[in-house]
Amino acid sequence: MSPKPLYLPPDSRPRCAWCAAAPGDDTYLRYHDEEWGRPVADDFRLFEKLCLEGFQSGLSWRTILNKREAFRAAFAGFDFHRVARFSEADVARLLQDAGIVRHRGKIEAAIHNAARCVELVAQEGSLAAYLWRFEPAQNSVAHNLSQSPASEALSKDLKRRGWKFVGPTTMHALMQAMGLINDHQPGCHHWAEAQQARDRFSRPGS
Repeated sequence: MSPKPLYLPPDSRPRCAWCAAAPGDDTYLRYHDEEWGRPVADDFRLFEKLCLEGFQSGLSWRTILNKREAFRAAFAGFDFHRVARFSEADVARLLQDAGIVRHRGKIEAAIHNAARCVELVAQEGSLAAYLWRFEPAQNSVAHNLSQSPASEALSKDLKRRGWKFVGPTTMHALMQAMGLINDHQPGCHHWAEAQQARDRFSRPGS
C-alpha cells in the first residue's frame, strides 16, 4: 500500500495524512502533535483509550475527541475500579447524557470491561505492564496498516479474558495512539519527537 501524501497545514510543518480530516481544527492537530504516538504508562489513560476506541466504532475519532472531556466526567475519569461498580441506574444516567455517545451496548461494554480490568490488574500488577508486553519489535510493523500480528495477539488474549469491543483493528489503533509503535508517517514533523519519547520511555514491568 503506497503511503498517503502528508498534510501541510498553514504553519508549513508536515503532519500525518489523517490530520487532513479536520483542517483548521486546533484540537485535532494538538492531539496529533502532543499525544498520538507518545508512550503511555498510566493505567487510567490506557483504560480510557480502550473504552474510547470501542465508542469510536462506526464513528470518526474527531467526534470522540471532541466529546472526550464529557466522557471523562461521565465515566469517573476512567477509574476502572469505580466504573466496575456502575449500576443499571448509571447506565440509565449515561443514556441521557448528550455529551457522550449514547449507545447502550458500548456503555455496558465499558462497564463490563472495567470489571475485567480490575481482574487483570490483580493478576498482572497493572494494565500498563500487561499491554506493553505486546509491544512489537522496533520497526517490525509496517506503516499504514489497520492491524498487525501484535494487535491480533492482544485482541485474542483480551477476548480470552472476557473483554468486549477489542478487535485487532481497535487494538492496533490503541497501539498507535499510546506509543507501543511509532506510526507517524515518515516525513511527519513529529515522527522524531515520538521516537525520542519511545527511546526514553521505561517499559512498565521491565
